[in-house]
Amino acid sequence: MIIAPTSAEKNDRNIIQVSESRGKDFDRVGIAGVSKGLIKVLDTVKKVSKSNSSVLITGESGTGKELIAKAIHKNSSRQNGPMVVINCGAIPGELLESELFGHEKGAFTGAHRSRVGRFEIADQGTIFLDEIGDMSPELQVKLLRAIQERQFERVGGTATIQVDIRVVSATNKDLPRAIEDGLFREDLYYRLNVIPLHILPLRERKEDIFSLIDYFQTNLMKRENGYQVKIFCESVQQALLRYDWPGNIRELENLIERISVLVDDQTIELHDLPEYITNNSSQNTSVSVTSVFNNGIGFNQAVDQYQRSLILHALNETGWVKARAAGLLKMNRTTLVEKIKKMKIEPESEAPVF
Repeated sequence: MIIAPTSAEKNDRNIIQVSESRGKDFDRVGIAGVSKGLIKVLDTVKKVSKSNSSVLITGESGTGKELIAKAIHKNSSRQNGPMVVINCGAIPGELLESELFGHEKGAFTGAHRSRVGRFEIADQGTIFLDEIGDMSPELQVKLLRAIQERQFERVGGTATIQVDIRVVSATNKDLPRAIEDGLFREDLYYRLNVIPLHILPLRERKEDIFSLIDYFQTNLMKRENGYQVKIFCESVQQALLRYDWPGNIRELENLIERISVLVDDQTIELHDLPEYITNNSSQNTSVSVTSVFNNGIGFNQAVDQYQRSLILHALNETGWVKARAAGLLKMNRTTLVEKIKKMKIEPESEAPVF
């Protein structure tokens, strides 16, 4: 039995209530959390799973976009078909077309035999195109046709292959800005973005932290015989809540695994945490410089996170009165409204009842 942190006991009860209210017909596929923002996303997932519409999942790295895609597939009529995942940013551009659509023998140097592509493998199921924003404009044209017509040719081939697939894509990039810069096709964007889903970063749903910690510890218990569940003292809980988690859920998961390996005692004290977490002041809403480097966060993403934190802080301080928030930030109200729209910042609505 997991001994939950004292301040998370309410969250634990909420997890049970949310799970029961959803019923047995919805599979969370390991998505842990009780925040209003997450419940809102899961409500949308439950609805879109019943359709075959394309879904575009946006959010920062480490927020769990692939898990959301898996939940869409798992709860759909295609759940018995394959779910094929391809990271468009991890494969060199010259090889990505072959990965997606396959190739015929002799199509290019090194093509010693024919190969089936991911689209073909995903027939009767779902294909998840992760980091879609990294795809070259040239390949975007071919992808658009494949999605529109559900047919394509292998590289070097002439035979048209028909497939029945559902397309889910994800990105941590600002695609509207990429369209303005000529890096992403507008027609492809609208084809992918039939159903938009935005995943909030962990710093905007900190009530999920202890639910996630319980989930990660449960997994450790399953993987490692004799694993002793850790208890987080009050000062540690407060430090975790103050920290902004630039690496999001992935960073939290890595921290829990590090603690499980390096800390022998059952109770986690403040000195057991990394300094960049314990040194984070409760008044500091910016991204910790040390944590940016520790988690591989790029300059542009760090600046975006800092701006978002400032705007959210000002909005929350002023009760979401934009004129007052703009005054607090010493900027024009019009500029603030544009940034809120561009960053898709919105107040969390009341959690839906399932």
